[in-house]
Amino acid sequence: MNPTGSDLGRQRLRIVVAAGAVVAIDLLSKAASSAYLTAEGIDLPGPLDLRLAYNTGMAFSLGNNAPTWLIVALTGGVAVVIATVAWRGVFASSVAAGVVVGGAIANVADRVQAGTVVDMLHTGWWPTFNLADVAIVCGAAALVLTTLRAPAEQASES
Repeated sequence: MNPTGSDLGRQRLRIVVAAGAVVAIDLLSKAASSAYLTAEGIDLPGPLDLRLAYNTGMAFSLGNNAPTWLIVALTGGVAVVIATVAWRGVFASSVAAGVVVGGAIANVADRVQAGTVVDMLHTGWWPTFNLADVAIVCGAAALVLTTLRAPAEQASES
């Protein structure tokens, strides 16, 4: 069911707040990482370490040899499509859509400024990544789950 009136306004506010929070947290983490981390990094207990890396590709270093303009266009395009669809009230979870859009905006902002994206989360078995990448993946997973769940909820309402 698509929201109308004040419900749509609240949904749009959730998109903007979620996206803004992700952008702010991600860009702050990238600034702190650039200022305080090195490529040798900091070993943390558990599966995650902090290591400074500059990613010329997309999320998880995919497309490392692609030109910057193409990566910015693809990432920005995905963000615009998701934001537009969510803004119209189509997605079941406006917060999840906002999280995906925020992650995409943060990575585009970083790439436009420096031509690369700062990454700092290192597992040793996966390419180094950042909080925007986490937001994109988790937000997309939440969108899929809420979208799959929505038809079942609509059927039970009728």
